[in-house]
Amino acid sequence: MTKTIGLLVMAYGTPYQESDIEAYYTDIRHGKKPTDEELKDLKDRYQFIGGLSPLANTTQKQGEALCDALNQDYDDVEFKLYIGLKHIHPFIEDAVQSMHEDGIDEAVTVVLAPHYSSFSVGAYNTRAQKEADKFGITLKHVEHYYQQPKFIQYWTEKINETLTEIPKDEHDKTVLVVSAHSLPKGLIEKNNDPYPNELKHTAELLEQHSDIIHVAEGWQSEGNTGTPWLGPDVQDLTKSLFNEHGYKHYIYTPVGFVCEHLEVLYDNDYECKVVCDALGVHYYRPAMPNTDPLFIGAIVDEIKNVY
Repeated sequence: MTKTIGLLVMAYGTPYQESDIEAYYTDIRHGKKPTDEELKDLKDRYQFIGGLSPLANTTQKQGEALCDALNQDYDDVEFKLYIGLKHIHPFIEDAVQSMHEDGIDEAVTVVLAPHYSSFSVGAYNTRAQKEADKFGITLKHVEHYYQQPKFIQYWTEKINETLTEIPKDEHDKTVLVVSAHSLPKGLIEKNNDPYPNELKHTAELLEQHSDIIHVAEGWQSEGNTGTPWLGPDVQDLTKSLFNEHGYKHYIYTPVGFVCEHLEVLYDNDYECKVVCDALGVHYYRPAMPNTDPLFIGAIVDEIKNVY
């Protein structure tokens, strides 16, 4: 008889419709409503990428692909999918409560973010654990999967495919910009958080396995808190790389994200491209993992390490 195990897939969340934007933004700001100007700025960004982010639909598809892959690999258990979001319904707590209502007493959790930080993945896990403890549900957490061979293979293949678009004699004038979502610098340093080192390790693995010659690490999409965040920002990094090395081709791999959404479609495809255009250099951004079998397989392999 197979045992049913919960698969709690957690992600940031995104507005489902324009009327959700204010409440969503308020939740991100810990209950503080955005000003009219801040709200208009966010709505304008969504309009620029087509009205709303594709994140909600992609998160659902990623969860379903992961659940299907696990059920193909495991004979003695059946995984049942639950989606829990950080800033919009269904919230993480809602998903855990649904597990309880379905009679689930054991679950594996995974966040759709490859690198561990106590402020990102750790915070998701803490919320899930706190709610699960109320119902006696046992959770096993995936903390990261950026180091999984299939994850590195996915990005290696995408980098090498992009390099075929660039003349071979200009590969030495090409740089790979590896990035993740920035976080407040003071909090990272105070807690000796592994997040920056995990991004650095990712960049090293991509340099080792791909055909790229030059690699640089950057951060993006920092919040407006008035305090320093991890840097350099990818836009500033692009300018400094051009000024110091004269690179002609810039390949952006926002490896800290796992699909196309606002931070990639706007912060990379618009803001970074504007900088590249101003410098007269070429902008490239390979496709994001979404539901690619290599990406899904990397998470499956990491789940096998914890369950």
